[in-house]
Amino acid sequence: MAPSAAEPFPFPPRIPPGRRIPPGPGIPPPPGIPPRPEIPPRPEIPPQPGIPPQPDVPHRPSIPPARVWPDLSQWPGRVYERLFEQRIVMAHGELDDEAATSLCAQLLTLDAEGDEPIRLEVQGLTAGLAPALTVMGVLDVLRVPVRAQVGGQLAGPALGVLAAASERRAYPNAVFMLSEPRLGFEGSATSLASHEKQVRVMLDQLYLRLASVTGREVDEIRADARRGRYLTADEAISYGLIHGAASAR
Repeated sequence: MAPSAAEPFPFPPRIPPGRRIPPGPGIPPPPGIPPRPEIPPRPEIPPQPGIPPQPDVPHRPSIPPARVWPDLSQWPGRVYERLFEQRIVMAHGELDDEAATSLCAQLLTLDAEGDEPIRLEVQGLTAGLAPALTVMGVLDVLRVPVRAQVGGQLAGPALGVLAAASERRAYPNAVFMLSEPRLGFEGSATSLASHEKQVRVMLDQLYLRLASVTGREVDEIRADARRGRYLTADEAISYGLIHGAASAR
């Protein structure tokens, strides 16, 4: 059967006259034909006059891989665990009853596990009156000293948490605000009167603690809180709230 016009004969490719096909790898050349000489390596090209030679590029040391967190959902918890292992406790945000219980648990655990000081990082902390007094009571009974370092704004009853620490320092960006806590009351007139009396007692405890650490009168502390007095880090040192500026470990 002859092939169709669309299917040409598989003729081998034509070889130009005078050209020899080199033998394949492993096949010796036919007799009578000398082997091809090896090609010598190309000589180095000397640098052109007037152009200085380029220096050798130094070997770059290998860079160790950076540590990454494979699971970002667990990233904050792992960081806090590593800080806790170094006896560093973070207190930030709103200090309510639940946060105060968690903070007290961490402080009591570190107090029971070792005799080294505890570093309390107070970052932008605000607190309710009752939770602040709860943490202050635990700080008063710890065996080990607590070194507090403040960053951001510290306002209201949260100043009592700072005042209960044995050593108090602040970062340059720290701002302190003496202010009265905001409270809401619901219930009958009798319960409101009882609640108001309880709040006054708690406020007196807070102002007494601030007065004891600053060396000022309670009435002066109360007056500054009523008008919402702001203090920078340097002013807080003069006021007596902190001992000095935070330094490198």
